[in-house]
Amino acid sequence: MQTKPFRIGTRGSPLALAQASETRARLMAAHGLPEEMFEIVVLSTKGDRITDRPLAEVGGKGLFTQELEDQLLSGELDFAVHSSKDMPTLLPQGLELSAFLPREDCRDAFIGRTAPTLAALPDGATIGSSSLRRQALIRRRRPDISVITFRGLVETRLRKLEEGQVDATLLALAGLNRLAMSEVVTEVMDPADFPPAPAQGAICIESRIGDRRVLDLLEAINDRPTWDAVSCERAFLAALDGSCRTPIAGYARCEDDHLHFTGLILTPDGQQEHAVEVEGLRRDALDLGRKAGETVRAAAGADFFADWT
Repeated sequence: MQTKPFRIGTRGSPLALAQASETRARLMAAHGLPEEMFEIVVLSTKGDRITDRPLAEVGGKGLFTQELEDQLLSGELDFAVHSSKDMPTLLPQGLELSAFLPREDCRDAFIGRTAPTLAALPDGATIGSSSLRRQALIRRRRPDISVITFRGLVETRLRKLEEGQVDATLLALAGLNRLAMSEVVTEVMDPADFPPAPAQGAICIESRIGDRRVLDLLEAINDRPTWDAVSCERAFLAALDGSCRTPIAGYARCEDDHLHFTGLILTPDGQQEHAVEVEGLRRDALDLGRKAGETVRAAAGADFFADWT
């Protein structure tokens, strides 16, 4: 019988803490356990500390996970809570993604200071975004727009916007919803022409492979539709060797026992793209995502990827 609190690792941003708190609340409800049985342990990651450069220049997505994963491997943490879209497709040996919470809204949110929508921005306006996918999609629709790198916490980016450093920015609607800040949104982007990042809007839980005590605990809160959809999207990303240098979008939807996936790759300037659409059984989610990635990579050809690295 568990007598010591489970130690939940998380980053220290308000959004990360909200995600860890949601995970704890779901576990308390599922198992009838008191709050004191779950200790939230806050760690600072390299990605949190380096905010003046694009992620691709300083090591990519793993910058937000390494310190947490080190403590998972050492046994200091029982499991860690992450934004799924921050997770590399290749995890450290001995660790796995063991559960996903029910997915929030996967769409991107436009927050305009000088205009309420992307289409309404004046020629030559400036948008701040740290995402190469968002940058490429903006340039695809509005090549006249100036896009600058814009990193930092949600609150930091909104403050920079308010100060007039840019005319608009884009953030994940899921994060704003979890922070109860959706009132700042001036346009919700249509995923048909502004598709989300793979795994956007989903909270994942990482733990040690084979740790039955933790796996049995987490199984009760794992959401199977989210698991299948995000597994498909991450397989697509992995097949494309997706990193922070690659503008990649992908979204899977589950309906009964079927899954429908759409994926897109773009050049950073948004002027070239290749799309793919597949559907099949949910039990084949990994294969569907992998094959979609292989299809779009073959269609694009090696030259398409030449300038990404």
